[in-house]
Amino acid sequence: MKKLVTVSRSGSIESIHYGCGAIVDASGKILKEWGDSSQLIYPRSALKPIQSLNLYKDGYIEKANLTEQQIAFSTSSHFAEDIHQTIIENWLKTLNINESLLACGEEWPWMLNNKLKAYDNYKKKRKIFHNCSGKHCAHLALSIDRGLSTENYNSKDHTIQKELFNLIEDLISIKLNNIGIDGCTLPIPLMPLNKLGHLNAKFGDFEKLEGLGNVAKKIYNSCVNEPDYTGGNESDNSKLTKLFEKKAFFKNGAEGVFVAIIPDQKISIVVKISDGNERASSTAIAGMISELNIIDKSKLESFLNKPITNSIGDAIGDISWVG
Repeated sequence: MKKLVTVSRSGSIESIHYGCGAIVDASGKILKEWGDSSQLIYPRSALKPIQSLNLYKDGYIEKANLTEQQIAFSTSSHFAEDIHQTIIENWLKTLNINESLLACGEEWPWMLNNKLKAYDNYKKKRKIFHNCSGKHCAHLALSIDRGLSTENYNSKDHTIQKELFNLIEDLISIKLNNIGIDGCTLPIPLMPLNKLGHLNAKFGDFEKLEGLGNVAKKIYNSCVNEPDYTGGNESDNSKLTKLFEKKAFFKNGAEGVFVAIIPDQKISIVVKISDGNERASSTAIAGMISELNIIDKSKLESFLNKPITNSIGDAIGDISWVG
């Protein structure tokens, strides 16, 4: 593992986050590596663009006339802000189902103000507030459209999940031997980090994506055109996507995983923080992408050196890229 991020307080380093990362092109070549990027990881929510590609590969976007907001929302790890609550309630209504069919658990919204509002309105957690409810809603929509079971769409033996595993194996010539269970109950494959990079780089090489390029391009464009629907106003992945003005799409995952898809260069960047601490992952991927000179590095300063404040708001340290 390589030292990627330090946490300082009053001028002294207090904590260190180690991890690994890589810049990978669409052929699978590792262009730059931090640590050993062959480490096996669960991609967690960083796999969502590929999960959406699997859902939409056979024309469901056109058939259901999905909006860019719905497409972006299906890749999201959202904060259950008002826009997220509205879009999923309307989508479920269009499908003529209720949230009880969502296989994810019940949660509160992410941000305190939205939690308080939700408590005032409902007095209980709801499945639509779960950060993965957009992905789950899209799974239900496709299951209904294809006449597949909606009761076990989150099983690794469900048709949709088997198709996902086959798609991944075909795209990057890998054999997925271990399938775990994600925090939202959907199956998640164990794979090398650099293979996740290869997968996302290939996703961004639209012209060579073996018949799936148009779908991948629609997903990518939806996410960069509607970044708040992929996370939220205060979400790091949404903020980074906005900074790059449609040149890159960033997607985070639990346990310190982060990816960036950069179609113009047909590359992807992937990072995994060893201790799983998510405060370091957005700083690490910002550091890695800063070396590509896609945008003025000064625009990334708030990620490369995130300020740490005390309880009265005074800046007393920072979380910094050192990789």
